[in-house]
Amino acid sequence: MKIWLDGGLTDMESARVSVLDHGLTVGDGIFETVKAVAGRPFALTRHLDRLTRSARGLGLPDPDLDEVRRACAAVLDAHPVPLGRLRITYTGGHGPLGSDRGEHGQTLVVALGETTRRPDSTAVITVPWTRNERGALTGLKTTSYAENVVALARAREQGASEALFGNTVGQLCEGTGSNVFVVLDGELHTPPLASGCLAGITRELAAEWTGAVETDLPLDVLDRADEIFLTSTLRDVQAVHRVDGRELPGAPGPVTAKAMRVFEERSGDDLDP
Repeated sequence: MKIWLDGGLTDMESARVSVLDHGLTVGDGIFETVKAVAGRPFALTRHLDRLTRSARGLGLPDPDLDEVRRACAAVLDAHPVPLGRLRITYTGGHGPLGSDRGEHGQTLVVALGETTRRPDSTAVITVPWTRNERGALTGLKTTSYAENVVALARAREQGASEALFGNTVGQLCEGTGSNVFVVLDGELHTPPLASGCLAGITRELAAEWTGAVETDLPLDVLDRADEIFLTSTLRDVQAVHRVDGRELPGAPGPVTAKAMRVFEERSGDDLDP
């Protein structure tokens, strides 16, 4: 497998990043995960726009998006797969062991891994930890992901593929790597960005294409929602058939099934919507 590292392709075995890279030592970096279909990226422009927003939120220089596009194309050409996870990572680069940044420039890595289509439905759990809707990193897709690692491990222990968070005021927020939608009395709702959730690309498209409404939702809405589904780059739209101990028989329900169908059709028609 070939990886793009700081200006060119290299073999995965020989790719090296400094042990003093700020992305490693203090999590000073951002990333995007892009779905690749038959060697082509999906919604790349939206992902690169968010990459830039995240960089500015961390105070990093704007990434060179022309180089990022070249890197994505080169990696995809070097390793064509039917369905892939294209990972763009951009860090503060070589720096001191503390939190201050160095002056050596940033690190850009683009890598690709093959993946498979997700099941139509999944189980999720809620976790006791909260998202901080007022934090310095709120809404940024950063490499400071340890909180998600811990929560996802808890979900795996309980036979689930995702963990859902509330925020500090008890509202439904998001998953470790997904956004969440609920159906109430036939209407589709998703938490607003003010809840502290990430502005997911798939969330944004699903809301546009289905007419979902942004609504402040208490975390216990999961106990009474008629249907629940997740959205993310590799899940697309995925129904939830169990939340904690609550079963949702027949998932995907009719509203979710329609959302799945609409997303599949619209995303198939335009790879860069």
